[in-house]
Amino acid sequence: MMKACRTCRLLFEGEKCPSCPESESTRTFEGAVYIIDVERSEIGKRIGAKVPGKYALKLK
Repeated sequence: MMKACRTCRLLFEGEKCPSCPESESTRTFEGAVYIIDVERSEIGKRIGAKVPGKYALKLK
């Protein structure tokens, strides 16, 4: 089951976020978006995406 990082919103499987392993995670989120080009993506900028990947739009 996918988890979302509470710091960067990156979705991942496993125990720790690959971008910020010290952060907490949650399984409760709404919506998801794939960010391919973090520098040119308007949504990526708004959610603070730093690496390409799948991100949660809203955390609960």
